[in-house]
Formats: sequence, C-alpha cells, structure tokens
Amino acid sequence: MQLVVNAVASTVDEGITVADVVKTLAGEDPRGIAVALNGDVVPRSRWAQTRPAEGDQVEVLTAVQGG
Repeated sequence: MQLVVNAVASTVDEGITVADVVKTLAGEDPRGIAVALNGDVVPRSRWAQTRPAEGDQVEVLTAVQGG
C-alpha cells in the first residue's frame, strides 16, 4: 500500500496503524509526538486503532523546545 509519510511516498504493509508509523519513525518513545492523518490530528488514544488507507497523507511531528 502507498502512503505519503512526512511528504515522502512510502510503501507500507496493509493494515498498518498510525502507532506502527510512529514506532518506525520515532522508536519506542512517542513523547512529544503528534500525528495528523490527511490534515486532521489523530489523538494518541486512537493511534493503535487508526489505519490509514491507500494514498493517505500521514504527518508525524515532533515538538521542539527552544527559546
């Protein structure tokens, strides 16, 4: 299946979840991570149940602290 993940076309397994995408990009510690699916924020409580469809756009964002 094809997704666009952080503006990069990616081939992923059918049935992948948002949690799987985050784990691939950010590892086991998702602190400071936010996810948008087709421009809509996916609450962390829904990551494991949310399955992107063919052609969806997934943005995985990391909060950066600075001053």
